[in-house]
Amino acid sequence: MKKQIFLKGIQDGLPICFGYFSVAFAFGIFATKSGLAIMETLLISMTNVTSAGQFAAVPVITLGGTIIELILIQLVINARYALMSLSLSQKLGPDIRMRDRFLIAFMNTDEVFAVASAQAGLVERRYMYGLILTPYLGWSLGTLFGAVAGDILPSMLVSALSLAIYGMFIAIVVPGAKKERATLLCVLLAISLSCLFAYLPALKNIPNGFAIIICAVAASAVMAKVAPIRSVEEVEHA
Repeated sequence: MKKQIFLKGIQDGLPICFGYFSVAFAFGIFATKSGLAIMETLLISMTNVTSAGQFAAVPVITLGGTIIELILIQLVINARYALMSLSLSQKLGPDIRMRDRFLIAFMNTDEVFAVASAQAGLVERRYMYGLILTPYLGWSLGTLFGAVAGDILPSMLVSALSLAIYGMFIAIVVPGAKKERATLLCVLLAISLSCLFAYLPALKNIPNGFAIIICAVAASAVMAKVAPIRSVEEVEHA
């Protein structure tokens, strides 16, 4: 029975594993082509497991950004994981100890959170370990293969595969933008602000890391004021 629970977690994690492999493959290519060594690239993936955060961190690292830039950009991009972990903690069974919670929190990605939250009742320790194992392997191996392939494959093919980076971000942004008008406006506002930092002489010298932070926070703050998300109670009484 205990083995079956663990295998069920592995089974539920396999689709996540395959998806992570392809994105991590693109990250491996992107990081090595940006100037990082293969082992440096692999170490980033094995100690982070945050796709958007890693893609954003590489330019900061390779262009000589400060540690403050790196910390702030990761804080902005990955702040949602703190809320997701708080929510997931309500689903964890009594057999999950404190040290287990730290390991689960490390791998509490969007997809792992969604799958675990969808389970009926509380989730057991063995299930969670099975669920996070295969995505972690997929993310790490995908990064390694991509980093190695970046040095072996023809530059034309590498450039084509690197388009997966932009496809990943489009896949994240477009569904929400199509569903919610406020999300679309927030994306357009962030793009407009980013263009200002790219083309205005007074703003062009601001480091990329800080520019991303300013655009993200400013666009979010404006839309939070203009189109705040209503609570469940407000929706019910509307």
